[in-house]
Amino acid sequence: MSAVYLVCLLVSLAGVVLLDIRHRLFLGRAPRRALMVLAIGVAFFLAWDLLGIGLGIFFRAETEIMTGILLAPELPLEEPVFLLFLCELTMVLVNGAERLLARRSGEST
Repeated sequence: MSAVYLVCLLVSLAGVVLLDIRHRLFLGRAPRRALMVLAIGVAFFLAWDLLGIGLGIFFRAETEIMTGILLAPELPLEEPVFLLFLCELTMVLVNGAERLLARRSGEST
């Protein structure tokens, strides 16, 4: 067991957050609102995961790059970190695309 996957997730999350703050896309624009959206998104996906685990749909794969620490049966420590990364990345991409489209439509007129 190692923490390779967890470290990769944290480094990736840090990179996305830095881009976010630098370009004021999500956390950098409205931090309170962004943190609320992230908390709701992670809670939703964790509930989804727990439902899938309870129904026997989702299973944890044993790998050497994960810590092996479980928060609940079949729910590894890395899962909430991945979900936070997923939600942050999605919001940065949506807000970034929105900004690019607004800029492009402003240039064409």
